Amino acid sequence: MKPSRSALCIAVLILLPGCHGIPRPPVAVVPHVDLARFMGDWYVIANIPTYIEAGAHNAVESYRLLPDSTIATTFTFRAGAFDGPAKRYTPRGFVVPGTRNAVWGMRFVWPIKADYRISYLDPDYRVTVVAREKRDYVWIMAREPQIPDAAYEALVRFIGEQGYDTTRIQRVPQRWPAPAAAP
Repeated sequence: MKPSRSALCIAVLILLPGCHGIPRPPVAVVPHVDLARFMGDWYVIANIPTYIEAGAHNAVESYRLLPDSTIATTFTFRAGAFDGPAKRYTPRGFVVPGTRNAVWGMRFVWPIKADYRISYLDPDYRVTVVAREKRDYVWIMAREPQIPDAAYEALVRFIGEQGYDTTRIQRVPQRWPAPAAAP
């Protein structure tokens, strides 16, 4: 006897909630972040962009620790081209207690705080990877607008080891005037 279509649909609906993907380990976070050293400007070298970042050029994320221990954040970029319209966003960061400053909530719109995990940070605080537990967005950032290709490739491998689809990572175009030569 062949089961009816409705019986098959009911069976799928009953069994579907029990189907879960293979659980992934949590995204790595660094053991500790010295917030004072982390503050300042970070050039966005590459990312899996959010909706607002798609097509960003000269993207820079800046952090400033406030007296109430929150983090004033300013995200600036040019939309679509180096001479595109200037964009500026000012979310607020909140360190999650008990994470040794490595996990933040980033609030763009009240009351929602987006997951923000400092997953990699070199000892000199020159290069970082900020990830999310959902593995939907990621940012490679540095204190300078460019990093060596070998360092970039190593960071992309690290991101892949965290369970990200690295084919979605895009370099963010950075072009800045050369610094003036010393006299």
